[in-house]
Amino acid sequence: MAVLHNSLAFFLLVFLLGFKTAKSESFLGVNYGQVADNLPSPSATAKLLQSTSIEKIRLYGVDPAIIQALANTGIGIVIGTANGDIPALASDPNFAKNWVNTNVLAYYPASNIILINVGNEVLYYGDNNLKTQLLPAMQNIKNALDAVSLGDQIKVSTVHSMTVLAQSEPPSAGIFDPSLADLLKGLLEFNNATSSPFPINPYPFFAYRDDPRPETLSFCLFQSNPGRLDGNTKINYMNMFDAQVDAVRSALDAMGFKNVEIIVAETGWPYKGDSDEVGPGIENAKAYNGNLIAHLRSMVGTPLMPGKSVDTYLFSLYDEDLKPGPGSERAFGLFKPDLTMTYDVGLSKSIQNQAATPQSPVTQTPASPSPKPNGAGRIVPEESTSDAQLQANFDYALVICVCFISLFTSYNS
Repeated sequence: MAVLHNSLAFFLLVFLLGFKTAKSESFLGVNYGQVADNLPSPSATAKLLQSTSIEKIRLYGVDPAIIQALANTGIGIVIGTANGDIPALASDPNFAKNWVNTNVLAYYPASNIILINVGNEVLYYGDNNLKTQLLPAMQNIKNALDAVSLGDQIKVSTVHSMTVLAQSEPPSAGIFDPSLADLLKGLLEFNNATSSPFPINPYPFFAYRDDPRPETLSFCLFQSNPGRLDGNTKINYMNMFDAQVDAVRSALDAMGFKNVEIIVAETGWPYKGDSDEVGPGIENAKAYNGNLIAHLRSMVGTPLMPGKSVDTYLFSLYDEDLKPGPGSERAFGLFKPDLTMTYDVGLSKSIQNQAATPQSPVTQTPASPSPKPNGAGRIVPEESTSDAQLQANFDYALVICVCFISLFTSYNS
């Protein structure tokens, strides 16, 4: 009987290890910005995505070529309406119907469209008139989807910058800007009623640019640091990503929307920048993205949302060489136009189960004072083993042990 028990334990362990290797990483997405003149062909991009563990892609508009290239791949596709289309979408249900017919029905279900974002950071960029038209536009898009029986399959929302928060520190005190309270209440009631997510753009890179101390950099890059204690909850946060996301969670909860799901629509780190910029660098970019991916794969979640990784769209698939602004704006790409990796963070399916090796943070001193970010959140044991990777390995081992003990006990009884 002891031999049988040992055999059961062995096969259970093999099964669990195999399950981890084969499991879906549906929480991992990427942004596909197109402000560039050197992007690979849509078909090449589709093949590239299929060679990675990326399972979702976010477009800022609607690009027929890439949507068609992704047909029958199973990759989830997020599309968006232009901010300029919001007035027509809000005032004319037929415009919304035609938009859905042209940009959704023409491709779905072969192309797996999963979410429509109505505008991008409208509460930050838009004038008051546009802000008030946002909810009616979302409602008309939802009605158009309902009319063709797609309202349950394809969700409707809008992307927000972190500026919707009036306070984010400590995370438990996160609260929305009171001047946006009425607008957000309507949008969140829509999210809640339709089970659509609340997309937000947290960028620890911006936080470090505002506070360029070595300890801040380590906190932002998921590396060894003393943490930051939330005095209210007594939670010691070990990375900025969790802190920012939990601040949004607290703000949602404070408004009574505890069931509205958060997704991270954008987050990333530039691998180069101008000489007066603080933070860009390939070592830092590799550390942030590599450790973030390891953190997501651990399925630990955040302190306020444990046990589940928030859906996260990395910024960005490629550089956008035509974007204005400082050099960092054009240096977020995970892949180059020739489809090779800018740096390796373990996204390739052939190596995704091997830990990436992020580098130590590199602290830069600007030649002149660095401009503060606009806050929009949209980018207009061995030394080589990171804390996040160690945590991911520990959490996985713990899950195996708990599952084994539970099943072994049941078997004995």
